[in-house]
Amino acid sequence: MSAINPRFDLLGIGNAIVDVLAPVEDSFISHHDMQKGGMALIDTETADRLYAAMPPGTESSGGSAGNTCAVAAMLGARVAYIGRVADDQLGQVFRHDIQAVGVHFPTKPLVGGAPTARCLIMVTPDGQRTMNTYLGACVTLGPDEIDADVVAASAVTYMEGYLFDPPAAQRAFLHAAELAHAAGRRVALSLSDAFCVHRHRAAFRALVRDHVDILFANETEITALYETNSWEEAAALAGSEVEIAVLTRGAEGSTIIAGAERVAVAPVATQVVDTTGAGDAYAAGFLAGFARQLPLAECGTLASRAAALVISQYGGRPPAAQLQAMARG
Repeated sequence: MSAINPRFDLLGIGNAIVDVLAPVEDSFISHHDMQKGGMALIDTETADRLYAAMPPGTESSGGSAGNTCAVAAMLGARVAYIGRVADDQLGQVFRHDIQAVGVHFPTKPLVGGAPTARCLIMVTPDGQRTMNTYLGACVTLGPDEIDADVVAASAVTYMEGYLFDPPAAQRAFLHAAELAHAAGRRVALSLSDAFCVHRHRAAFRALVRDHVDILFANETEITALYETNSWEEAAALAGSEVEIAVLTRGAEGSTIIAGAERVAVAPVATQVVDTTGAGDAYAAGFLAGFARQLPLAECGTLASRAAALVISQYGGRPPAAQLQAMARG
């Protein structure tokens, strides 16, 4: 790795999405023909109509890598983020929100194109979340948006698999990985979702084999990547291809593999309220610990504690004070 001290511990690259969360009655769900508790991809017209119809709520920067970056920053890491928003109201919300937690966000907004991506989240009185996601501007991210100076100044460049669908984004991933390795830095990847893996398995396999140093995946994602029903076989294959494989198994905890070293990390017991963002927080905790050069076991413990904190409350990001206290502890 590079002998030059990095400016940033972590650079995240992903879908820049604004989470818009509001309480609604069941009648709102039925009136707008939604499947309660489900998630649907929606078009521009539907996104504008639903956004206008939603009651007052909260708006915050989101997306998988965005959540990881925000949580890592609140845990004390020096963090930057690359993602595409539009030059509109929600784009300003995203920029203000992620910068407010200390994340450097250099990406220029998209002008004259699709609006900023948003996830419209309706919460009914029973606590169920019904989500409608409009991808908008975030999928226009390409190689030109990858800031070479920021990549070179970041100890780890972390990419989310959710962004891997558009061809331009795949080129952006490869470009970022090449820039990072040319600067002597590490590249990390979250597989994000088994559906992403199934759609692009060959491309993901090549990316992992040739460009990834730190791989994050859960059990369904890693077995999908290596086309096996055996967790042990998939874990062994991952460990043979990357420097560090960080593999989560929900209630069974997680396993970290680094060469001949294999670390089992127990889950942290907590009351599960909302699993949204658990994997994002786990990656944030691990990478924040990794930036502090903690042993892998301690990185895993911090990751598990961050994930447990997230799932014990609503939303993908706990209050900053709770994460800061965790970092001090």
